[in-house]
Amino acid sequence: MYENVKYIIDKYGNHPAFYRYKTKTGNSLPMFYVYDSYITKPEQWANLLTISGPWSIRNSPYDALFIALLVEDRHKYDILQSGFNGIYTYFATNGFTYGSSYENWGRLKLFCDHFQLIFIPSVGPGYIDTSIRPWNTQNTRNRVNGKYYETALSAALQAHPSVISITSFNEWHEGTQIEKAVPKRTSNTVYLDYWPHKPSHYLELTRKWSEKYSKERTTYALENQLPVS
Repeated sequence: MYENVKYIIDKYGNHPAFYRYKTKTGNSLPMFYVYDSYITKPEQWANLLTISGPWSIRNSPYDALFIALLVEDRHKYDILQSGFNGIYTYFATNGFTYGSSYENWGRLKLFCDHFQLIFIPSVGPGYIDTSIRPWNTQNTRNRVNGKYYETALSAALQAHPSVISITSFNEWHEGTQIEKAVPKRTSNTVYLDYWPHKPSHYLELTRKWSEKYSKERTTYALENQLPVS
């Protein structure tokens, strides 16, 4: 893993499109989201992500923010032991996992604040993957013409996170895309569109809530004397 991080930063780290997140200490560090991070044991992650680890990236040119996927509540403590910098919830289906359930975001944010972790709730416009997982109908979430997306965004804002992630921009096979969409049908597939709204409906909702989030985040930071990163 150390060699992978080194390769990415050496090869792409100076590119203007390479994302860096400004921390509370003023450092701008790369941010890596790790899917299924819980599969690897905390002791192995600690080799890379803690200062005392034999392959530690901390306080080196390859230092970065590593964000773990939280699926179950018990994963919180593995994430701490591993040396991750934060958690994200990824799944767009409210209620699918502990992490993706809106009702738990407030508690997760308190946990992260206590241990100085970044909490990143993940929101999505809806979910339907039955074209590739026909047995998974219980996790389908109707978009309700944008109301599902706005409910998710509202729940995320209420937790006062430093970052909100969107799942996803263009994963059509799971029905979570927010990019422009027009009616389209092939011999095997009918693609979701946003009728009766415009093709850009979900991009416009994203802009609306991004502006709202930016304003509320600034106000919250000022009221609580926090840095706005």
